[in-house]
Amino acid sequence: MTKVFVHGNPETTAVWSELVPALRRRGVEDIELLSPPGFGAEVPAGFGSTRIEYRDWLIRELTAIGGEIDLVGHDWGAGHTYAVAAHRPDLLRSWAADCAGLVHPAYEWHPAAQVWQRLGDGEASIAQILALSGDELVRLFGVPPKLAPTMARNLDERMGKSILALYRSAVQPHMRELGDQLASAPKKPALLLHATADAFVPPAMVFDVANRIQAQVLTLEGLAHWWMFDDADRAAEGLARFWSELD
Repeated sequence: MTKVFVHGNPETTAVWSELVPALRRRGVEDIELLSPPGFGAEVPAGFGSTRIEYRDWLIRELTAIGGEIDLVGHDWGAGHTYAVAAHRPDLLRSWAADCAGLVHPAYEWHPAAQVWQRLGDGEASIAQILALSGDELVRLFGVPPKLAPTMARNLDERMGKSILALYRSAVQPHMRELGDQLASAPKKPALLLHATADAFVPPAMVFDVANRIQAQVLTLEGLAHWWMFDDADRAAEGLARFWSELD
């Protein structure tokens, strides 16, 4: 079984650099890290960086990998995971994702996302973010200090344009509608990663979503948005246990 990981915004595969060794220490070896276009990967010609295009990109990537796949998504990678689980669950043995509030019926985008969704204001905000140093990412957004320098180096104009297009394609009610689609889709074993200190998506929404889509919840008490850096061993233990129960 291949474990496929998909990261989010404004990230690259560096977000998994602590978790992958922790998983390998637990015997998990067949791991693939996917970079969405614009987020550590080139943007193909004609690719508009909308949520539907990212969903279809991930479907193509999973189809190419083939076999039994356990998909894991973080941040917007979680959003792409929810979209695949809603539209092509046949590609998955299981899936796991954080930020469950994204598909909650009452979810409203966080303040920064709402700025990015506005013309003009969004461009100005992204220009400021692309200029941030690692220390400023730690101070302003709570990025883990070990991750922040790599994140700062990878912030570029390509990523900025992708951020704006993606968020503008996901204004409400689109995410709520995705939640409806996920709730009615054929079910595969699912695990919602509940980082209780996540400042970007209301953590408490996870339980309503879990009940609605018949998912398990892995509570990561005290961990924040970058839970895979806060405590890689605890996260790896929970994921490995979830997968072992499927074997």
